[in-house]
Amino acid sequence: MSELANSIKHVASPLARQTLLNDELTRPVAGRRPVRILPWLQVVKIGGRSIMDRGADAILPVVEEIRKLLPEHRLLILTGAGIRARHLYGVGLDLGLPAGSLAPLAASEAGQNGHILASLLAPEGVSYVEHPTVANQLAIHLTAARAVVGSAFPPYHHHEFPSRIPTHRADTGAFLLADALGAAGLTIVEDVDGVYTADPRGPDGEKAKLIGETSAADLTNHKGSLPFDRALLEVMATARHLEHVQIVNGLAPGRLTAALRGEHVGTIIHTGARPA
Repeated sequence: MSELANSIKHVASPLARQTLLNDELTRPVAGRRPVRILPWLQVVKIGGRSIMDRGADAILPVVEEIRKLLPEHRLLILTGAGIRARHLYGVGLDLGLPAGSLAPLAASEAGQNGHILASLLAPEGVSYVEHPTVANQLAIHLTAARAVVGSAFPPYHHHEFPSRIPTHRADTGAFLLADALGAAGLTIVEDVDGVYTADPRGPDGEKAKLIGETSAADLTNHKGSLPFDRALLEVMATARHLEHVQIVNGLAPGRLTAALRGEHVGTIIHTGARPA
């Protein structure tokens, strides 16, 4: 065998003959901050049950606010699932389906909500795209239009972690995507002002106080309800780019606009990412 052929087959690499599951061995090459693919992108996640399920009274004002924001930002708008997904969960669990089968069923409703939102924004050139397009062609779509709509559900589907209900849902998916793209920010649009010390609509709602700023680490011990999936806190801890996320009330006119302009108008949650 020639020396050239031998050198081609034996490529020098710090990961050669090492397990990729050992953090100590991979840290020299994997410990660096990844390249920000789309650093100018703002990701907005629209709640399924909190916004989309409310119909025209909630959706149309949000659409109009997004329409006015298009000249200022390039947006990836992600939609979650609503009450129909909960019906699917109920039927699926009654049939004994595993979490991996329930996940794509719920994700289908998130996609339907995305199609609704994209149709309303179609006059501005906005369209709905599937996960493979978001992963591989998002940049060119955002060159042609100021915004793109997609499903916020992570495409785990049948590879979802074993559990009764899929744990990685729309909030988690939106964060994973925004962080992987190195986006400028993620804003989660719900029907409450942010995170409270207790459920503002529960029996002790009068005592509930808005938490203006906190961290994912602190919220892991939060006993009250959260306006997002708890699995989101786990992925926040390993963030590489997004240093914080803001939860805002989409039913309050102007909150989304203010958040995208860098104003503190909801609950800001700091992640585990370190400043560059």
